[in-house]
Amino acid sequence: MRSLGGLLVSKQLFDFRPSSKSHYFRTPALWNAKRHVQTRGNARSAPYPKRTHTCGELTPGHAGIHVTLTGWLLPERKVSKTMSFFPIKDSSGTTQLVVRKEHANDHLTALSELPVESTIAIEGQVLVRPELSRRGEGTGQIEVQVNSFTLLNPAHRNMPFIPSDNQTLVNEDLRARFRHLDLRRTTLADNIRKRSQVTRIIRDTLHDDGFLEVETPLLLKSTPEGAREFLVPSRVGQSTAQHNGKYTPLFYALPQSPQQPKQLLICSGAVDKYFQIAKCFRDEDGRKDRQPEFTQIDLEMAFVSWGIDSNISSSNTWRIGGHEVRSVIERLVRHIWQKVEEITLPISFRVITYNEAMARYGSDKPDTRIDLEIQDITPSLPIHARASFEDLGDILEAIIIRPSQSCSFLRASEECSYGDEPNVSRSVIADSNLLNWLCDNRSINLKLSSEEHAFLNNTLRVTSGDTIWLSHRRKIPEGGSTALGRLRTRISELAYTRGDYVPHAAPHFLWVTEFPLFTRADPDKEFLACGRWSSTHHPFTAPMWQDIEAMYAGRIDQVRGQHYDLVLNGVEIGGGSVRVHDAAMQEYIFSQVLQLSDAEKSSFDHLLHALKCGAPPHGGIALGFDRLMAILCKTPTIRDVIAFPKTGAGTDLLFKSPAAINEEVLNQYGVRPTRC
Repeated sequence: MRSLGGLLVSKQLFDFRPSSKSHYFRTPALWNAKRHVQTRGNARSAPYPKRTHTCGELTPGHAGIHVTLTGWLLPERKVSKTMSFFPIKDSSGTTQLVVRKEHANDHLTALSELPVESTIAIEGQVLVRPELSRRGEGTGQIEVQVNSFTLLNPAHRNMPFIPSDNQTLVNEDLRARFRHLDLRRTTLADNIRKRSQVTRIIRDTLHDDGFLEVETPLLLKSTPEGAREFLVPSRVGQSTAQHNGKYTPLFYALPQSPQQPKQLLICSGAVDKYFQIAKCFRDEDGRKDRQPEFTQIDLEMAFVSWGIDSNISSSNTWRIGGHEVRSVIERLVRHIWQKVEEITLPISFRVITYNEAMARYGSDKPDTRIDLEIQDITPSLPIHARASFEDLGDILEAIIIRPSQSCSFLRASEECSYGDEPNVSRSVIADSNLLNWLCDNRSINLKLSSEEHAFLNNTLRVTSGDTIWLSHRRKIPEGGSTALGRLRTRISELAYTRGDYVPHAAPHFLWVTEFPLFTRADPDKEFLACGRWSSTHHPFTAPMWQDIEAMYAGRIDQVRGQHYDLVLNGVEIGGGSVRVHDAAMQEYIFSQVLQLSDAEKSSFDHLLHALKCGAPPHGGIALGFDRLMAILCKTPTIRDVIAFPKTGAGTDLLFKSPAAINEEVLNQYGVRPTRC
């Protein structure tokens, strides 16, 4: 037996050499081999010294005191035969341990035999480091001289990877399979901690603004709101479920968002301002920046405004309703950035319309840090050339990259591929083609004289050495991006990869408003629309009051919605709208515009009834919390800010979901498997 700090501990507790009686340390492929059932392992199941401080807490102010730390043992760094440094880490930080292995401290030599990542408790004295050895603040100023230690649980010597190894980052699938180890990495642990901090800021800010946090149901009825839903079979009510005389299985649907419950809360009059940090679910095809289950900051408010009376054309003016929602969100975002990033944001964020965003940047969520803009050059063409586009309802757009102004993008522009964009062409201007570059462009097929070319060059300020990207499209934009918008993003990403371009460090927040209320250009909604109009946002979004007459007259493509998106550095982090509070208008949208069947409309009967019972004007927004956190944590993937995320394909390699269910269980729910 060994005596450590007054504790009698068996020598076997520290002896990790292979034993014929134990497979724990000598089985090299334990993770893939048959598990050995042991009635008693090597983890300590007895009292141990109580922790006095965390590993990120100690400072020079603690010098001289006796402390007990608990955490994970990291790799040893030997200074001499009798002295070693060991980092010990917990969720709060890392402290350097000093181990002196003189004769009197012979028992401490067992620390060198422990597997890396074992959990231990140490007792020792806090010392201030020598001046030349100090690093930064806090624990970088001190070290703890170890007097004794207790092994709490030894780590396996053949772990799939070592979380503390910062030099080797194993592939993502392996880290996903062992997410409990991956989360031990400092980067991910810091992300989770920051997520908790931001959650607290959100709750405090909204509570101070008079919002009530209300939980809404997760088990609802399937409704045709736009995205595919996850369905949950239920045995509840099976005895009474009949369709055409036959029993039929019943299903709940997991909510795409709490849209209907939160509107009903406001309609009830019980809640004036609602918020929830809500779990949402969408059964979408795998994408890099999406998860089948995600979190959103969900808000709804009663008595929001319905626009302004005067028709102001300034692009920086909010011409729709929902000013109150805008103010709350800008205040919330300012608080988050001030407390987390120590950045003071402007009182109000820039506002542009959907049409302006598509015209200048080719995207409904533009990154305004990129110093490349699209321009409509149709008005600069000769009358006969202009007419050929106007007759078709088209325009000719250009991105002009000038060596004198856009040098950061020159190399990327030269190397950028665009074969997947059939409507895009590139012209490199030289003295030899200065007066015929547009005529030589076969995809545009225009005939201009030398004089007309010279006039066009003068208007556009085209000179030798410029690169001109051209594309023609419909004058009325639709969808989320144009060909030149996608090219603009591609050039900037290529320039960034090559080190020629670095985006501005300051966050660029932007409101995009006045979206088309209805669309036929959203492939994600086509499976439900089947050729019909679908809602750009959702079917409860109100039209701009100026366009109500056009909607009732059947000019659906001219109707703008009171829909607003919040964009940060080219990423949509939130979207919301003023809602329809007129039951007759909502019924008209369901029946005449979206052309829902009676069965589809019946899913919204409760909402229509609530609107008929004196529902107030109301509106709200939802911020994508995962995307917001990815930006704050400066990581390109939202999986790095979610404790237990799914893969890009929507699977969970740790919990091995989704998984098959045996037929006996399925039969209890009235579900019978079939071959696809």
